[in-house]
Amino acid sequence: MHNNYFTEEHDLFRQGLKDFLKKEVSPFINEWEESGTIPREIWTKFGEMGYFAVNYPESYGGMNLDFFYTVILLEELQKINSGGFAAAIWAHTYLAMTHLNAEGSEEHKQEYLTKSIKGEKIGCLCITEPFGGSDVGAMRTTAVLDGNEYVINGSKTFITNGVYSDYLIVIAKMNVESNPKSMGVFLIDRDTKGVSATKLKKLGWRASDTGEIAFDEVRIPASRLMGEPGKGFYYVMQHFASERLIMGINAHARAEFAIEYTLKYMSERTAFGQTIDRFQALRHRIAELATDVEVVKTFNYKVAEMLNKGIYAVKEATMSKLKSTKVADEVIYDCLQFLGGYGYMEEYPLARLFRDSRLGPIGGGTSEILKEIISKIVIDGKTYKAEV
Repeated sequence: MHNNYFTEEHDLFRQGLKDFLKKEVSPFINEWEESGTIPREIWTKFGEMGYFAVNYPESYGGMNLDFFYTVILLEELQKINSGGFAAAIWAHTYLAMTHLNAEGSEEHKQEYLTKSIKGEKIGCLCITEPFGGSDVGAMRTTAVLDGNEYVINGSKTFITNGVYSDYLIVIAKMNVESNPKSMGVFLIDRDTKGVSATKLKKLGWRASDTGEIAFDEVRIPASRLMGEPGKGFYYVMQHFASERLIMGINAHARAEFAIEYTLKYMSERTAFGQTIDRFQALRHRIAELATDVEVVKTFNYKVAEMLNKGIYAVKEATMSKLKSTKVADEVIYDCLQFLGGYGYMEEYPLARLFRDSRLGPIGGGTSEILKEIISKIVIDGKTYKAEV
């Protein structure tokens, strides 16, 4: 069935990516997990290989390929078993760069998008705030026009690439009194006066630099507003569907990795005179887990096809993240159990996978928020349309 989505060219891209990750990334993952940093040279290597270019226009150095190349990139990144490294890459490529491409001016794209595609500049997207969480409309960060400059004040938190990135895509409120949803999307250089960041310690995703960022009287040229003033909220909503699907794809891929590793372990581990993959209780549970993963994977591919056709699949993408992240957590929980005491040991991959997976139902909109969105669609008949 999945061959309906992937061509021979897709398969060659996947194999090339696997070879690249095996050589340039996998040998160093443990080191990066310990240090919490990813060397700059790996970003330029990704850029040289074209892995930041797949979805972007050729005029800026992109390759303008279909969404299933993105699916492949996301899946293979999950199988190196570092949720933090994978998140750093896709947060740059599909969060920060998405806004640059969609709302940025020609000047913004020439300067920032082209260098982002090459891996010469790293970006982060700043939406979540300490007091707002998943409630985008409740954000407090403000942008006030003062002559030909905007003055930014406020803070953001849980920002992937929030410490070591070169530029920030910041969502801030404008015209707060007249319209609470009036927001703007701003492009801010890391070294701008008044910008500071603190690295956060996390349960998982340890290779990535998750930060809390403060903006204290940050002044930027008015030309750093991207898109139309006041439309920032709608721009954010516009891109949520792809972000949720990305996290759904991440989830089914890491669940697949967990099952593959666990089956190999079970085929080698003996107890009571036989390998443990011969015990019916374990076999039947694996059968259930594999079925759940295949169901969400097939659904995710269908949603990817919808996005590839330009369909604004808010309901389906939201369902993708909700269900896939839940399945991934359940699969990884049980797979760790199948390894027994070894599953709890850091030198085995399930311990890290268990920690990293737990962010799935939290990041990019909690499962509780997603359920309410789906409830509004299914029960209340609410429709979400592309407004910009």
